[in-house]
Parts: sequence; C-alpha cells; structure tokens
Amino acid sequence: MTGGVIVVTGGAGFIGSNIVLDLAKTERRVVVIDRLRQGEKWRNLAAAALHDLLHPEALFPWLDGTAGEIEAVVHMGAISATTEPDIDRFVVNNVRLTLDLWRWCTDHRVRLIYASSAATYGDGAAGFRDDASPAALARLHPLNAYGWSKHVVDRRIAADVAAGGPTPPQWAGLKFFNVYGPNEREKGDMQSVATKIAPLIRAARSVTLFKSHNPNYPDGGQLRDFVYVKDCVAVVRWLLENPSISGLYNVGTGTARSFFDMARAVYGALGREPDIRFVDTPAALRDKYQYFTQADMTKLRAAGFTRPFHSLEDGIADYLAPADA
Repeated sequence: MTGGVIVVTGGAGFIGSNIVLDLAKTERRVVVIDRLRQGEKWRNLAAAALHDLLHPEALFPWLDGTAGEIEAVVHMGAISATTEPDIDRFVVNNVRLTLDLWRWCTDHRVRLIYASSAATYGDGAAGFRDDASPAALARLHPLNAYGWSKHVVDRRIAADVAAGGPTPPQWAGLKFFNVYGPNEREKGDMQSVATKIAPLIRAARSVTLFKSHNPNYPDGGQLRDFVYVKDCVAVVRWLLENPSISGLYNVGTGTARSFFDMARAVYGALGREPDIRFVDTPAALRDKYQYFTQADMTKLRAAGFTRPFHSLEDGIADYLAPADA
C-alpha cells in the first residue's frame, strides 16, 4: 500500500496499536493520536516508524492544517470500559468525537473507518446481523452505556446515509466482537480472558471463570465470538485497499465459543493441564451480562473480504507462541 497520511486515533491502545504496527510496514505516513500518560503504553508503539504523535486536544487544529495530505482517519479511540460510571465521558469521547470526525472527513473528502462494537447488540434478542438500516438499528437495545454510546453513533450515521446526506468518500463502521491479542496490558480490567489468565497459567496457578446465572448455560459455558486482533487488522487493511467499500460491518469469526474453551486453549498453548474454578458473577453485572454473541459475517464476505479468520485455538497459539511470551 502506498499513499498519504493515515491518522489513527487511539493509536497506542490495543486494536489501534496493532493497526499502526501493520500500517508502519507500508509506505504510508502514520500519525498516532493518543494519551500515553505514565504507564507502559508507549511500548505498544516502540516498533513502529511514526510520522507524528499528537495529544487528542491537538487533533482538529492539526487536521485543519494538514487536510490536503490526509488519506484516511482510522478512529479507534474510545472509552471502552463497560463499567465506566461517568456517562459524560462516553458522550465526549465516544459520541461527540466520532460525529465530529464524521463531519470533518465529510467536509474534507477524507476516508473514515471507525470502531463500533458488538455491545450494540445487547442481549442478542434482535440477532447479530449488521443491518445498517435505521429500522434494524432501532431494534437493538445495548445493555450498558458503552454499547449505547457506540449505538448512538451507528444510528446517527445510518440516518444520514438513509437520508442521502453527505458522507466521507469511504466510510466503514466496524462492530468488533470479543477481540484478544498482543498489546492489551494497558486495558486493565478490560483485558481479554486470554491475556488475564496467561500469566497465572505460566505461574502454575489456577484460573477462575464466572459461574453462569442463566439455566441455559453451564458454568464457563457463556458464549462469545472471540476474534484475534490480527484478523481485525486484516479487515482494516482490506478496507484501506478497497476505497469503494463502505458500510457497517461485523468483525468476528462467525463462531461462538465458550469461556471454558478459551481457557482450555490458553492452557493448551502453554503446555499446561487445565485447573479451572468458578466464582459468582458480580451482582452489579448480572443484568448487563451477554450470555451469547456470534457475528453474522455474511455481509463482510459478500463485500469481498475472503481471508479466513483464525480459529480460537490457532489464534491463541499464535498470540502466546514462545517467541512472544
């Protein structure tokens, strides 16, 4: 891939940094927008050759001054903690920022790829089909404020598109399912189960999973569509290579697996025998807990993305390979 500047918001975070590392291998100039603070988050970018690195407050003045050079904005920046109590943070960081970027990219004819979430599907009662029509989106009921904030953006963009309003020359909203892989450490409690339990297993300690409080699922049998971050990066790269493709798309494997399967895969990748125990799901989370997610991948496949996704076992084995341990 060759071309102009690619701006990646949240570019030092989990998915964002993996996108940056991939783009840095191309001839594009990569600009990261993020806060690094006092932790080790900067290490996520250590291997990447960056064109620039900016604080979020500097984003729009910098965009205005560089508009003619920018090819695309890949917007991964967000408050992603599903337990965040300050709803205004979701409004400012997830809703307002995304809609402001939508308008800016529309006005300046710059392509926009933004992160939505499978959390928009709520308990799954309305299915997991990435139908971007306003009527279909109206049937979804997120279970937490994070999912709601992503849903607000999806619905607003869907309304603009349905009304025939102006849009960026390419736009894509990506409904990421349960992503796991390298560069999760700075996510704290929002890390994937794989990342949380791998150090325990290496230390020969037992791991704990949530008990089920739904009679239809056994303990540890809650199901998720676990998707390897390298596959998410491949979707973003494919979109950048295919500027005629726009729309709202699921990004998952299309196969639901249990948390018990995930734990066993980590044990297997690390060559250990499973030692799994169960604890009650915190009461505050029980009425917001998704017991099943599974991406309908028909739409992305029909759009032309043919690359296979990693199976759970293959993705975990690649992630936890000895060279990366």
